[in-house]
Amino acid sequence: MSTIAFSFFQFLRAFLLLLYLLPGFAHCHVPSTLEGPFHPVTVPFDRALRGNAIDLPPSDPRVRRRARGFEPEQISLSLSSTHDSVWISWITGEFQIGFDVKPLDPNTVSSVVQYGSSRFDLVREARGQSLIYNQLYPFDGLRNYTSGIIHHVRLTGLEPSTLYYYRCGDPSLQAISDVYYFRTMPISGPQSYPGKVAIVGDLGLTYNTTTTIGHLTNNEPDLLLLIGDVTYANQYLTNGTGSDCYTCSFPQSPIHETFQPRWDYWGRFMQNLVSKVPIMVVEGNHEIEEQADCRTFVSYSSRFAFPSEESGSSSTLYYSFNAGGIHFIMLGAYINYDKTAEQYKWLERDLASVDRSITPWLIATWHPPWYSSYEAHYREAECMRVEMEDLLYSYGVDIVFNGHVHAYERSNRVYNYSLDPCGPVHIAVGDGGNREKMAINFADEPGHCPDPLSTPDPYMGGFCATSFTFGPESKFCWDHQPDYSAFRETSFGYGILEVKNETWALWSWYRNQDSYKEVGDQIYIVRQPDLCPVPQRVCRDYIASF
Repeated sequence: MSTIAFSFFQFLRAFLLLLYLLPGFAHCHVPSTLEGPFHPVTVPFDRALRGNAIDLPPSDPRVRRRARGFEPEQISLSLSSTHDSVWISWITGEFQIGFDVKPLDPNTVSSVVQYGSSRFDLVREARGQSLIYNQLYPFDGLRNYTSGIIHHVRLTGLEPSTLYYYRCGDPSLQAISDVYYFRTMPISGPQSYPGKVAIVGDLGLTYNTTTTIGHLTNNEPDLLLLIGDVTYANQYLTNGTGSDCYTCSFPQSPIHETFQPRWDYWGRFMQNLVSKVPIMVVEGNHEIEEQADCRTFVSYSSRFAFPSEESGSSSTLYYSFNAGGIHFIMLGAYINYDKTAEQYKWLERDLASVDRSITPWLIATWHPPWYSSYEAHYREAECMRVEMEDLLYSYGVDIVFNGHVHAYERSNRVYNYSLDPCGPVHIAVGDGGNREKMAINFADEPGHCPDPLSTPDPYMGGFCATSFTFGPESKFCWDHQPDYSAFRETSFGYGILEVKNETWALWSWYRNQDSYKEVGDQIYIVRQPDLCPVPQRVCRDYIASF
């Protein structure tokens, strides 16, 4: 970086700090990362809030089946890897749960989407594929599940930033949906971005979830990212008995059971939003759902459409896509992530293919956070950090979003536990509303530092969370809020990211107990490409011409 550029950023930071000190300015001033690193802030937990949440019952009108016969239900949208393509998904037919279930035949119903730029002229048609999945348990007394017919249809050749209308189903059976609409993403470019990207994790299907989604919907997002832990169907036995703590309530269960109809309830509740706003999901630990023959992630991988193939991934557990000038990378924390793994090799290829002159913003997401100061799940994902952090840092990832910890926390720019102006901002939003309890204790509080032996990766194995210092004063936890932790608060909520241009983005976190217009935390995240240069994409065709 040149001396002139460095002096400019120093001047800008000093100027912003001076403005902040002016009378009345702090009341309307939104800080930026140029003013950081910030002194750590903890907002005390409001004991008046409910620390846990109650699931919606099957009798709730918002989750009951309304479709008749093979009419479509649980309709949702997801993006392909670029603006000119989207996926439409839905379900037809009824699920079955019991001791003797008989799967439906996907070939009995066609997968058709009729669409166009006018509600009254749906002249284009696309066809896709259909499937069913089973959740089977090889133990006496456990009930098996078979899904309705799941349909995925990809629409291609779409114009950017364009409103399209569609309906889906099987016209030959007169099983067709109402007309819905969606708007495509803007074309990728340094001045082209979706208006609002909503980001939430650990959602579930509770009364707090309904508040989260209600507030989120009122903020009119253009895209929704769900950072793992979707339905919490694995908080239930196959007979429908649920608990806030599965292992506490059902210690004798021969396998970690699930009640798969919770997925159907969730799809019905979410349809009003995700039939119009694309939803992009990455798996959490609650989606593992082990069943017969050690199969995992079957419901997650079957119900959602992913741009895995389009982004060069061989798995539904990691993929990437563009939304205007943002390149999103969705990583899997519950599939092999070490440097010899296919996921790591895919990540190397994907990062190398990003052209920052076209997609200046690089945002990564996965479920368990690397930088969290809460006692819950403390340093649980340390092995993943050890394997992947250097690679993400070397390519200049701007922001990381996580869930898993049921609270909110925003970091200063950080790399390898040190404050670093070129490190990403890590934001944990695992506060969507699930029925498990909130995280309210911090690892830096007396008596709340976990035993280091309790922190190996419980899903992928390995033990990487060593002490930060060595000798007689070695510490596994800080004795104060870590410097990397800029802001933390326990509350249900969600966030909205608004990218303004190629260097400035506004992040706003909203708490459920407030008005949907009142922010609980807000900051401008500012890229500094002159201070933090990144590798430039090299065109292979250009190389081949020499």
